[in-house]
Amino acid sequence: MKLWHCHNARSLRPLWAMEEMGFDYELETLPFPPRVFQKDYLGVNSLGTVPFFQDGDVTMTESSGICHYLVEKYRRADFSVAPDHPEYGDFLNWMYHSDATLTFPQTIVLRYTMLEQGNRRLPQAAEDYAAWYIARLRRLDAHIIDREFLCAGKFTVADIAVGYALHLGQSLGLDERYSKQVKDYLARLQARPAFKKTAAIGADQSPFK
Repeated sequence: MKLWHCHNARSLRPLWAMEEMGFDYELETLPFPPRVFQKDYLGVNSLGTVPFFQDGDVTMTESSGICHYLVEKYRRADFSVAPDHPEYGDFLNWMYHSDATLTFPQTIVLRYTMLEQGNRRLPQAAEDYAAWYIARLRRLDAHIIDREFLCAGKFTVADIAVGYALHLGQSLGLDERYSKQVKDYLARLQARPAFKKTAAIGADQSPFK
């Protein structure tokens, strides 16, 4: 397996997952955004985005999808929820809620507070999408209040998918608005050795200090 990765980008999801599962993998770290700072990467991934994942003839670009692929392809039931489990639907929903609902608004905040320069920065748009993101945490607020992890009473790739979104929010300074139960949940995830190891990778290439 090979993964192209930028520090604190969505590629942290599959990187963290591979480390939790103990897979052997090759890692290429890039400056963010690579389409600007490492243009030859466009020859690898024409979208210029991370992650880019390769496993034999398989190539993938969606972080939550890669995590799902890993548990299904390599039969890692210890990090997944079986289709006949009562919480299987919940597991899938959290997997894709993590990016479509939770990460998306944060990309707008990131763009208009850090990536754009000068008068192209839009503080009002950034604040509007920050508030949108916090509002979209309501389901998680209620769900996690009496749970250690999201599904089936165990740590799964759904926790990686959602945990990354919360971690990104923290890197943007939005965690001050998290509920206590969400802060505690994020702290549990960030205390895991695999998270600590992978979250530090590529920090020296990050433009955001």
